[in-house]
Amino acid sequence: MGGAAMWAAALAATVVFLAVEVSGAAGALPRFAEAPEYRNGEGCPAAAAGVCDPGLVHIAMTLDAHYLRGSMAAVYSLLKHASCPESIFFHFLAAEADGEEDPEPELLRRAVAASFPSLRFEIYPFRAEAVAGLISASVRAALEAPLNYARNHLADLLPRCVPRAIYLDSDVLAADDVRRLWETRLPAAAVVAAPEYCHANFSRYFTPAFWSDPELGARVFAGRRRPPCYFNTGVMVIDLRRWRAGNYRQRIERWMEIQKVKRIYELGSLPPFLLVFAGEVEAVDHRWNQHGLGGDNVHGSCRPLHAGPVSLMHWSGKGKPWDRLDAGRPCPLDHTWKSYDLYIPSDSSGAASPASGPALSASVLSW
Repeated sequence: MGGAAMWAAALAATVVFLAVEVSGAAGALPRFAEAPEYRNGEGCPAAAAGVCDPGLVHIAMTLDAHYLRGSMAAVYSLLKHASCPESIFFHFLAAEADGEEDPEPELLRRAVAASFPSLRFEIYPFRAEAVAGLISASVRAALEAPLNYARNHLADLLPRCVPRAIYLDSDVLAADDVRRLWETRLPAAAVVAAPEYCHANFSRYFTPAFWSDPELGARVFAGRRRPPCYFNTGVMVIDLRRWRAGNYRQRIERWMEIQKVKRIYELGSLPPFLLVFAGEVEAVDHRWNQHGLGGDNVHGSCRPLHAGPVSLMHWSGKGKPWDRLDAGRPCPLDHTWKSYDLYIPSDSSGAASPASGPALSASVLSW
């Protein structure tokens, strides 16, 4: 065997070893293919020197083994549709077990780096003890996971030089350049920007006991900039400096403490955000959160996109596209998500080759 052939064989063996190591270590993470590498186009900022570089777009997401497949697809879609993919910095919040050595954050780091070798990212361990005494029982056990509350701690965990961040859930898929969302204007009175849904029945997010309490109910929302509307916390632009200055984590946690005593809501981490920010959110076009694609929480029904253009799809709800695809019962839009799926099935003999992603029509992507 020649030198070049021996080198190639050794390299192949190393790649196989790394894939097995990431997937077969203590955390037993699934295997993922390496995504295509995307480079900045013309007119992008110069290469960032570090996380504090003012030219960066900051994306914050939670990261765990259960939703890792969704996170990988989300990152891939964000890079593919970005005009300046090298200017995106990802901040991942990963759960860390209390009082013991936990390998999962490091395993997650290696998994992300293996699929996105050039990705700018950092992982921030989040301990459940930070919120353990504040979480109340919810309508779904999954909503009680401490990591669901990690977004309340973004301003404490991210470097203080980061001025704002886009928070995204792990079950989203970008179909547009995220820099457009990043450039959302936040007036001085606003801390959070997100798509609002004022046609939704806002009162149903709280219990009758909340609305009948003379110290709560409508009185809570009196004097706000606008009437309170529902917004989905899976897509938010957050001004981290204003968040810190206004002690917004403490404001949210105060409502969580009241919930432990009075039972004023049923839905987990969303209602405390509504109690603090509804009526004060800066509205963003609905195209940036085509949510509800996970279907009805009880019946698992398929849902179509809302009317209008699409910049970001969100599989909020009980059904996740990877679960439905694996079960052989996908919804129509799950096939779009599949185009960004980097997962390598355990029974696959070779590495998966990621698809280039579907081409959406100009009418859908028009700004």
